[in-house]
Amino acid sequence: MYSQEFRDYVAHVTGCGPLSGRKTDMAINVYTPGCYLLCHDDVIGSRKVSYILYLTDPDTPWKPEWGGALRLFPVTTLEGDDGEVAHTPAPDVSKAIPPAWNQLSFFAVQPGKSFHDVEEVYHADSKEQLAREGGRVRMAISGWFHIPQIGEDGYVAGAEEANVKNSGLMQLQGNPDQYDVPRPQPVPVKTAKDEEKDFDEADLEFLLRFMAPIYLTPDTLEQISDHFGDYASITLPDLLGKKFSERLRAYVMAQEDTTKALPEDTTKLEKETPWRVAKPPHKHRYLYQQPSSRTEKSKKSDKAKNGVKEGEESDSPLRELLDEFLPSPQLRRWLQIATGCTIESHDFVARRFRRGKDYTLATAHEGRSRLELNLGLTPTKGWEHEPEPEPEHDSDLDDDDGETSSSKTNGKKGKKGGKGKGKGKTNGKKPEPKQEEKEEEEEMIEVGGHEVYMAGDEGEDNEDAAIYKSGNDDDNILFFQAAAWNRMSLVLRDSNTLRFVKYVSRRAKGDRWDISGTFDVEEEEEQEVVEEEEYIDPLEDDTEVEWKGFSASEDSDSDF
Repeated sequence: MYSQEFRDYVAHVTGCGPLSGRKTDMAINVYTPGCYLLCHDDVIGSRKVSYILYLTDPDTPWKPEWGGALRLFPVTTLEGDDGEVAHTPAPDVSKAIPPAWNQLSFFAVQPGKSFHDVEEVYHADSKEQLAREGGRVRMAISGWFHIPQIGEDGYVAGAEEANVKNSGLMQLQGNPDQYDVPRPQPVPVKTAKDEEKDFDEADLEFLLRFMAPIYLTPDTLEQISDHFGDYASITLPDLLGKKFSERLRAYVMAQEDTTKALPEDTTKLEKETPWRVAKPPHKHRYLYQQPSSRTEKSKKSDKAKNGVKEGEESDSPLRELLDEFLPSPQLRRWLQIATGCTIESHDFVARRFRRGKDYTLATAHEGRSRLELNLGLTPTKGWEHEPEPEPEHDSDLDDDDGETSSSKTNGKKGKKGGKGKGKGKTNGKKPEPKQEEKEEEEEMIEVGGHEVYMAGDEGEDNEDAAIYKSGNDDDNILFFQAAAWNRMSLVLRDSNTLRFVKYVSRRAKGDRWDISGTFDVEEEEEQEVVEEEEYIDPLEDDTEVEWKGFSASEDSDSDF
């Protein structure tokens, strides 16, 4: 592969110039069902040409419908806010090259241009089918040819640095937001003095249109506030009231039933549906809707006054959440009581992550800490880590030192003097699972779709942002939220905390739906924390993903 003759051949075909014979770079990669590689441009260090030599089973020819194709993205040229020109990939692939035995694919690595991914290797419908098809094992030797190194013919000082300058990875690390769609649309708010008072009857009536009554009781709010103050994060199940939740679920399920009718082409999809496509795909891809503008709200109000019936989308319960409930001063006041934060602005986006298509890459944000909300609206089953009945005692999911990997703080100390660590003590042993539960667990296939907050790794700027590490990163996980129905999480997020939604496998039983919200909050002065002997609440189970601050009462199943 690295002989002079073959390097000359590759250089001639690609027109990329001389290639190094000293720096070799290759590995054997095996993709099995569920494996994939997200969009990136391969520009790291001195890479000049990427290649893949496929070693799939010659006796069982690979079928395109199994996935695993090398897919290439067309590129658009954009001028940034600073006047710099950047190349970003379009959300739809322009060419797909399925694997084949003894097939060599290669392309020149070009900063901000050579965007590609590896399509998911799709699961078979059954174990028997998978066995007949040889396991759908996509094996290949992949690697890179590099630019000439010091002492080799063709070496140019500074070429490597110039090569990396405009890479997709540098765009992510440098100014990740200027090429983003959707663009942030923060709405500044002014907190009036009367918002510090208790809710009046009109406020409660408004909130009860959307929220479960139990979340409006003083005792519940106090428990939520205490928990958030200690851990800077909380998950609240069944936030939406019964009536609104049922109407919303019916709407989302109806949309799920028409998934196959969604156009594949982004331009056609955006023309024929209310959805827009998030891009560029080397950072994220999903469908989204943002709150209506003031003009749109005014037109809707005028039509309502004149008795003109709005269309299905404009008066959908999803729109009610985006345009009425979430930006309301009543919910803002509730959030301020629950979190102790003073909100300065809000920004919301409804998101739909399609099976076999969508994800977000792990990125941080600039500036001070902010409050983030996620309202899970995924009605389908089969997502891993679904909530289970609350155990009577702690499980032994903890590591030996008692620190959990399923529910940790986001790295900020609790505002009320909490330690800010997801520590839990076990006071009992985890019951042995039944045989059928073991078999079901073995059958469980990860379908992704979970949102993760992770501590940022420092000093690893050369890591490829398109690759989720396969190592043991449990210690870096600060907060984890699986796709779920009617579950809201609140996280006070530091600027160096990474966040992503994992790619949703085509194996999932539905799309991942949610509404994501961001709140700029008033920065509080650091207060000296007096160290106290840590009190361990025997009733607290920090290994649970969800907050279990109250038990359901009979009247919690109200009509609201």
